[in-house]
Amino acid sequence: MLNRRYFITSTLALVAAPAFAQAGKLPVVATFSILGDFVREVGGERIELTVLVGPGSDAHVYAPAPGDAKKVAAAGLVVQNGMGFEGWIDRLVKASNTKARIVVATRGVKPIKGQGHGHGHAHGHSHGDQNDPHAWQSVANAKVYVANIRDGLIAVDPAGRETYTANADAYIKRLDALDAEARAALATIPQERRKVITNHDAFSYFGAAYGLRFIAPQGISTDAAPSAQAVARIIRQIRQEKIPAVFLENVADPRLAERIAQEGGAKLGGSLYSDQLSTADGPAGTYIDMVRHNIRVLTAALGG
Repeated sequence: MLNRRYFITSTLALVAAPAFAQAGKLPVVATFSILGDFVREVGGERIELTVLVGPGSDAHVYAPAPGDAKKVAAAGLVVQNGMGFEGWIDRLVKASNTKARIVVATRGVKPIKGQGHGHGHAHGHSHGDQNDPHAWQSVANAKVYVANIRDGLIAVDPAGRETYTANADAYIKRLDALDAEARAALATIPQERRKVITNHDAFSYFGAAYGLRFIAPQGISTDAAPSAQAVARIIRQIRQEKIPAVFLENVADPRLAERIAQEGGAKLGGSLYSDQLSTADGPAGTYIDMVRHNIRVLTAALGG
C-alpha cells in the first residue's frame, strides 16, 4: 500500500511539472524587469528565469515576439503585474496553451485610481477611470508582490518551500530597511516643496506612501511632441502651484524640459525610473537600487 501511494504521488509530481523534473530548475516567466528582479530574489538557484520585457523597454506598449508564446508554454509559473499593466499578457497566455500557474503579483494590493494623464495601457487609452497599475512604487506593496511570488513558487515546487520562504523573508527584511530609508530621506523635504511635475502618471503609490504630490500635466503624451498650448499650460501650472522641480522622463528633446523648467521658475530634476530597471551597470539595476536612485534624485531636486 505504501509503495503504491508513493508511486501515485511521485507520478503526479512528474505530471505537474515535466519540464522542471527533467531540467532540474523550475522555468519561470516574468513579464517585465522589475517583477523579474523580485522573482530572482525569491527563486534563487532553483529557477530558470525568463523576463519578457527587459531593462529599458516599455511594458505598456510591448508587442510579444513569436518566441514569447514558446517561453510561456514551457513555463511552470508565469508572474504578471495585473491591474491592466500588461494589456497583451492574457492573449499571449491563451495563445501559448500553457499549463503554467499564473501569479498576479498585485493580488491583495489596495489600488489607487489613476489620474488619467500620461499614456494609455492595454489599448492606448489612459487609465483615468481605472486603477493605477504601478503599485510597486510603494515599498510596502513590493512586499505583497514578494509574498505572492513566494506562494506561487511553493505551489508549483513544494520541495523548494524552505528555500523560497527563507529567500522571501531575507528580501522582505531588506525591503523594510529600504522603506525606513525612504521615509527618513523624504521626511527632510520641506512641506511646501513636496510637489513634483512628471509627465508619466506612475508615481501615485510613491506619493501616497511618502507624502509627495506628483502632478502629471495634461497634454503631454509619451508618443507625441506637446503643442505650444500644452507647454504654456504646464508653465502656468508650475508658476501657480509653485512647483519646485520638473521631471519629464519621456520628452525626447531635453531642451524642451529645460525651457519648461526655466520659464516656470522650477529646477530641472534628474531622471526618475518608473516602469523598468536600467541595465545591470546603470543606476537602477535592481528594484532596491531603483528606489534609492529615485529618492536621491527627488531629495536633491526638492532640497531635502
